[in-house]
Amino acid sequence: MALRPLLLVFTIMSVLAHQVLGFYVPGVSPVPYNNHDQVPLLVNKIVSENTQLPYAYSELSFVCNAAGADGGKRTWLNLGEVLRGDRLVASDLELRMGQDMKCETLCIKTVSEEDSNEIKQLIKDEYRVEWVVDNLPGATVLKFNSSDPTTALLPYFALGQLKGDQAFIHNHWTLQLLYQTSSKNPENKYIVGFEVYPASYADAGSCEKQEANVPMKQVGAGKTSITYTYSVIWKESTDITWATRWDRYLQIFESRIHWYSISNSLVITMFLTGMVAMIILRTLKRDITSYNTTEEEDVEALDEDSIGWKLCHGDVLRPPKHALLLAPLLGSGVQCLIMVAGTIVLSMFGLLNPSYRGGLVSYGFAFYVLAGSFAGYYSARMYKVLKGQQWFRNALVTATLIPATMFVIEFILNLFVWGQQSSAAIPFGTFFALISLWFGVSTPLVFAGAVFGARKPMPDNPVRTHQIPRQIPDQPWFLQLHISMAVGGLMPFAVIFIELFFIFKSIWSDQYYYMFGFLALVFFILVVTTVEIAIVITYFSLCSEDYRWWWKSFAVSSASGVYVFLYSIFYYFTRLKVAGFVAAVVYFGHSVMICLIYSLCMGTIGFFATFLFIRKIYAAVKVD
Repeated sequence: MALRPLLLVFTIMSVLAHQVLGFYVPGVSPVPYNNHDQVPLLVNKIVSENTQLPYAYSELSFVCNAAGADGGKRTWLNLGEVLRGDRLVASDLELRMGQDMKCETLCIKTVSEEDSNEIKQLIKDEYRVEWVVDNLPGATVLKFNSSDPTTALLPYFALGQLKGDQAFIHNHWTLQLLYQTSSKNPENKYIVGFEVYPASYADAGSCEKQEANVPMKQVGAGKTSITYTYSVIWKESTDITWATRWDRYLQIFESRIHWYSISNSLVITMFLTGMVAMIILRTLKRDITSYNTTEEEDVEALDEDSIGWKLCHGDVLRPPKHALLLAPLLGSGVQCLIMVAGTIVLSMFGLLNPSYRGGLVSYGFAFYVLAGSFAGYYSARMYKVLKGQQWFRNALVTATLIPATMFVIEFILNLFVWGQQSSAAIPFGTFFALISLWFGVSTPLVFAGAVFGARKPMPDNPVRTHQIPRQIPDQPWFLQLHISMAVGGLMPFAVIFIELFFIFKSIWSDQYYYMFGFLALVFFILVVTTVEIAIVITYFSLCSEDYRWWWKSFAVSSASGVYVFLYSIFYYFTRLKVAGFVAAVVYFGHSVMICLIYSLCMGTIGFFATFLFIRKIYAAVKVD
């Protein structure tokens, strides 16, 4: 019998994990091609883990010009694509369905000494190139071992290679495109694979000879001329279909570690659940019964270690200081929670998959903007609970505090990135669009929600607040705010730190994160853990007659964000090879933004859970 709940949990995990793998391409329509139809190839950007600064491939001085007299036809990009540095431009590579080509000359580019040294530095920084055909990124094929036919695809391909101190640029590409023939109409063919095999040839004639150990094209040794060539191979695939063409990009290499992460999180959560159950089902029930059956004059004679929380009934709902800051933070926390939960749910069911380029960021912004009404509503409601009188000012702070903080940080980071001429720099038009969404959509929604929140009557408080505050006795060392934050933040962080590694790896190593079923489970366990740790610490504080729980519950719950930032520092020095001041500023600047959003979400969850807990337990106490 004891094993049934555990079996149920693992069954749910398996179903969610299966959904992640089975629904990652809905909403994307296959494009049929007939023989000799032109297949567009889009060039995007070059990326590097060592610099975290992408550059638009079409704007590099040493590459062939894009097709067209205007420098290349740019593709429309959604908000998420722009923010992640995508710059899709139509290339001048001729691809025609089913038509193989060998050693076609693309262009001959004369490169100055300065540009040649730039290429060498980019190769040293391990820059990789992204091209796109039919929404599939050109990939490098990885084999697990010589005896295993299974392969996986690593998005991007190398710009060049190093041998000692010499750098060689890849100036020839063999493009192998896999296609599937339609069973209903044999004339229709669907692209199911795009593999790139780069090579370096000092002499263009070496491409035709296909000889081993031919001289390669060196850069960084003065002015030079680079001849770019390419070959195209079309191959019909029998085992890869259009519906499964992303499977090789999304190979599960570390599923066991994910399951270990879930198990670790469950153990911590069950431990905390046992503590909360003990407090609520045993201690609280006993205390309430004892308190309600004891005469008022005999209350002081009861055990103060267990009766202390009841002695605070006249002060527990006393409004704290800086209510005009707490209420907007809680409203913004609700807004961020809706954004995070909404994107996780859509991603879990495959609607925001890697094939939907930039979809995760775009929908995240949409959720955040539209959730402004919830931010205004809950901020106004909480401000009313805290006896605030300036509802308009509270709504204004809610609409501007967090967005302005994020905007200032991003604007400063953008100045550094713009100085490096990286494609990650947000264009002026996009900045204007973001400001328009902020003031034109989100802010009016915040004020609309605030009006409804301020007008809705509040339920009666379970206890009355005394006019004179009760004196707070000296607190034990383990209930000091900084100790409580250290302990309260450590537990939630212990729940997520394994999954955090995969998230950081996806963000900073340009890899796909697709295990949203696992992420949803970890997020749910994180919420439960945060709720429980906030309730436990608040209960212990009230037992010590410290009724100042408002800010403490928020601070303790949000403290795990500090651990997340410390982990980002650890990850920077142990997992990344980031070089350069600007790259470090970009990394830590965005880490601060991520941790602020995370802390807001967790602080809001812990606060409201504690608020409901306090109303519930004091409503059960008989007070004359």
